[in-house]
Amino acid sequence: MITVKLKDGTAKEIEKEISVLEFSKMISEGLAKAATCAELNGEKKDLRYIIKEDCNLNILTFDNSLDGKKAYWHTASHIMAQAIKRLFPNTKLAIGPATNEGFYYDFDIDKPFTDEDKIKIEEEMKKIIKEDLKIERFELSREDAIKLMEEKKEIYKIELINDLPEDSIISFYKQGEFVDLCCGPHLQSTGKIKAIKILSSSSAYWRGNEKNKMLQRIYGIAFPKKSQLEEYINILEEAKKRDHNKLGRELELFTTVDYIGQGLPIMLPKGAKVLQILQRMVEDEEEKRGYLLTKTPYLAKSDLYKKSGHWDHYKDSMFIIGDENKEKDVFALRPMTCPFQFQAYLNRQRSYRDLPLRYNETSTLFRNEDSGEMHGLIRVRQFTISEGHLLVRLDQLEEEVKGCIDLINLFSERLGLSEGLSYRFSKWDPNNREKYMGTDEQWEHSQAVLKGILDDLKIEYTEEEGEAAFYGPKLDIQYKNVFGKEDTIITVQVDFQLAEKFDMTYIDEKGNKVRPVVIHRTSLGCYERTLAMIIERFAGAFPTWLAPVQVKILSIAKNHIEYANKVKTELERYGIRVELDEREEKIGYKIREAQLQKIPYMLIVGEKEMKTNTVGVRSRKDGDIGAKKIEDFLNQIIEEIREYRK
Repeated sequence: MITVKLKDGTAKEIEKEISVLEFSKMISEGLAKAATCAELNGEKKDLRYIIKEDCNLNILTFDNSLDGKKAYWHTASHIMAQAIKRLFPNTKLAIGPATNEGFYYDFDIDKPFTDEDKIKIEEEMKKIIKEDLKIERFELSREDAIKLMEEKKEIYKIELINDLPEDSIISFYKQGEFVDLCCGPHLQSTGKIKAIKILSSSSAYWRGNEKNKMLQRIYGIAFPKKSQLEEYINILEEAKKRDHNKLGRELELFTTVDYIGQGLPIMLPKGAKVLQILQRMVEDEEEKRGYLLTKTPYLAKSDLYKKSGHWDHYKDSMFIIGDENKEKDVFALRPMTCPFQFQAYLNRQRSYRDLPLRYNETSTLFRNEDSGEMHGLIRVRQFTISEGHLLVRLDQLEEEVKGCIDLINLFSERLGLSEGLSYRFSKWDPNNREKYMGTDEQWEHSQAVLKGILDDLKIEYTEEEGEAAFYGPKLDIQYKNVFGKEDTIITVQVDFQLAEKFDMTYIDEKGNKVRPVVIHRTSLGCYERTLAMIIERFAGAFPTWLAPVQVKILSIAKNHIEYANKVKTELERYGIRVELDEREEKIGYKIREAQLQKIPYMLIVGEKEMKTNTVGVRSRKDGDIGAKKIEDFLNQIIEEIREYRK
């Protein structure tokens, strides 16, 4: 007998070896029909996989898990690649993964795909689905795998095979005449895809390296129901109107320049002003809560990163300056602030009375992201972050983590992001030990501590194995952008490792040296990413307290400009961010332009206002409010700003 334990804790016994699909039919025909793949003893498997021994089994569907969706979308990416090989036979295949939002495939072709090409490709994809081709998995030796790809002249696949470890199982998937190097899992046949669409195309460097050849990338999406695709397209169209990458440029918040490079946005005056407001707000609140401000270098010798573990665990994501094989001192731009802030702690011997020590810094960081991963302000190569590190005694840990989360909640509520937040408890993967520092016991302990704190706070969270930092578990606070993609904007991490690495100690009540616990945290996360979320949350119409321009004064005629300037001076005296439009244009045109700029308040200044020492107030939210004394308007807007009204 073979015992199969299911995710819900129940167990079923089977008398002989059967496939996962056959087993799912034993549970219900509905489950078997909806299933896309399975997780067997923690590994993703096709439904055709044969259950041969006792195991833990979780049957995945499109609706019940991201991995279930990914199997569906990965099959869709192969269908797209097959369609392109049929239409453009000389195309070379690169990679075509499922993502958290759909799928893409990179192709080496001598021209960009046109809109007409994409229509033909989509039609061919639908034909392949209608053919309902059986999808089969097979394995080859390294020698035979390379030979097969050489016959097909798939140079990128050969490179991928050569990069695989010697003991790797090299698997392929076949559907009709199409064969692709792939570890799976995949659906049973192409006909299982019910609704599919090409979304867009772009360029991407092979393996995200700008030194490599530029490839053509096509993005797509697929669903089990046509109604789901229709709903997705409607949401997508609405999302495009709020897309920060579009709105941020239209509102002159930021721009990018090709010859500066990908992932290196230029913050224009209005965008820089919003970031300044956010940074001052965070730093002021952190100071009230006992944080100590540091200012540390942007780069350091490799020695620092070797000591912290970043050199071993994070080097591929760092910008290295120099060649460690040729030069004595090799430097790197910092990807994190923690090893730098630890030096503030190490500046002198600490006592238990000194703790907790809370360090904060508005840090500029650098991470060598793949070119294909970058998007607007959400994923960039240089960014600013509200970083902080707390050095605490074990008995202070719970209270300090709660304090970090309380600060995060304050800012999230203030920015109107609270409702869109989700929480992920990111744990280590014990089957991938080389990714992490420390012992099994240390990891189990630190995870239990953080989990206990989250449970005590009654935070609803999901658990994700393999997403922890290399030195400790973390709470990832995520926010969905307008396209439905969840991005981590804030983290809180509990670390029992780096205090030992840096020999950080304090003297306890008995005179013994003890290691502190490190809490890594951000209050508002990456400012650029947070700005992107705020742009999309408010469709560019920032709350008055955050708007780069809070008031625009519109003069009706030339003889009103002097009075308009007096109004401007009075508002500026109270710290209001104000602009004056004194152009000789029709007032309706000026109002329309200010509305497009999403400015919270317009003050109309004409003959009547000049004589009565008033202003005509027009609100972005409420339209024409009417005449007000300058003092009354000032009282109104100052109160609105002070209360952080949304």
